[in-house]
Amino acid sequence: MMQKTVEDRLRSAMEKTAPDDIGDVFARIDAGKVVSIEPARASRKTRPGRLIAACFALLLLGGAGFSYQRTHAVSSVVSIDVNPSIELRVNAKERVLACTALNADAAEVLDEMDGGRDLKNAKLDVAVNALVGSLLRHGYLDSLSSSILISVEDDNAARGERLRQELADEVDGIVTQATVLTRAYTKNADLETRAKQSGVSTGKAAFAQEVRALNDALDFDALAALSVEELRGMAETGAPGMPIGRAQAERIAAKYAGAGDGIPREVESELDETPPHYEVEFEHPTLGEIEYRVHAYTGEVLSGERDALNAAPAAKPAADDAGAQKAVRAALKEAGFSASQVSDLTVKRDTEDGRGVYEVEFIADGVEYEVTVDAATGKVLEWEAEPADRPAGILDRDVGAQSAAKEALRKAGFSASQVSGLETDRDIEDGRSVYEVEFIADGVEYEVTIDAATGQVIGWEAEPVDRDDDEDDDENDANEDDRGEDDEDDEDDEDDD
Repeated sequence: MMQKTVEDRLRSAMEKTAPDDIGDVFARIDAGKVVSIEPARASRKTRPGRLIAACFALLLLGGAGFSYQRTHAVSSVVSIDVNPSIELRVNAKERVLACTALNADAAEVLDEMDGGRDLKNAKLDVAVNALVGSLLRHGYLDSLSSSILISVEDDNAARGERLRQELADEVDGIVTQATVLTRAYTKNADLETRAKQSGVSTGKAAFAQEVRALNDALDFDALAALSVEELRGMAETGAPGMPIGRAQAERIAAKYAGAGDGIPREVESELDETPPHYEVEFEHPTLGEIEYRVHAYTGEVLSGERDALNAAPAAKPAADDAGAQKAVRAALKEAGFSASQVSDLTVKRDTEDGRGVYEVEFIADGVEYEVTVDAATGKVLEWEAEPADRPAGILDRDVGAQSAAKEALRKAGFSASQVSGLETDRDIEDGRSVYEVEFIADGVEYEVTIDAATGQVIGWEAEPVDRDDDEDDDENDANEDDRGEDDEDDEDDEDDD
């Protein structure tokens, strides 16, 4: 409508400055006569006024057209990708012109925003903040292995880079667990076409191209179908091949575990670990969390008990003893295992210091655990772990320092950016290889012991950081330095003598 109004006004202005005898001119042309066109004489009173009015009208129309174009023209395209892919089209004033869901997961995220229409005309940073918040509420960014990609596509490279940095700072302030990846690109028609054909954002298409550059034998469409989390893992490991994908890993684990369609499950990719794998976790109504690991490239089930969801543990508590079942789930969670990963599970009711407790015992990865759980609250009161008979071949395995540190942080509930003084040392404890992971977070000093062969937490301690001791140590160090300097002065005096 605006465009038609502009055209009508422009036509009117032009008519007022055109020759008055235009009809006669066309008549003479039709008659095949050679004509000489002269402007009709206007009165001295009206001609200058008409010209001035026409020029003024043209200036107004030009300004209106420029303002309209600046407000409605797309200057930047911002894509947000996790597994949901969302695209924001933004004008030069950094206002959102349109918000589009590029897949079904994204449509679900945008459902609470009227399909993205609520974000129209919003400032870009406000819109991105709202979208990331919705992704968090939907559980897409709640683990250390999660990744989010923010991409800016802009013809103006400097503006695109500025927006990328601003959005990176914005999202980093919101996301505490997941990895935040950002990119800035200049517009590329071929990339846009390829992204459209694959049904993904241009930002994710560009990331897929980055990964394919590491291994040109990989198929672009197959890469584009992966999650950002999977693409990041491939980029970090040199893209050795095409992984089986989250959906296939879930199907393999479900068949192996005997899981029906009604059992909830979550899938995380760990392509940057050794060996690369997918973690598939099932939430059984009575057995609790049961985890399987599936090799990311071969599809082999690396850990987890076959048909565990169709069979009860050897010493499963009675179905009518809800307290015992709750105690078992709490004990397994505290030790970091699922029911399918343990054996010789027993649970018995007891009394300690006048209160009811459950004593839960089991063996996992060659370690024997004894966990005491409060019968009234279901909270773990204490637990002990000591070596048991180690399974054959387990001593040849080593998860590595990086995986050990990651598991220690996960157990304590922190991300790497939230702690300081992080150190990981290899050691031998009770005849087995372990990693001692130490760090400080929120004024508390943690020391977590990780089994080097299994990557499981086998013990941890936490105590407040003693600031006074630190100050005393600093003072003692300073005094020792002073005494050292005094001794050196005395030696110099003796030399002079």
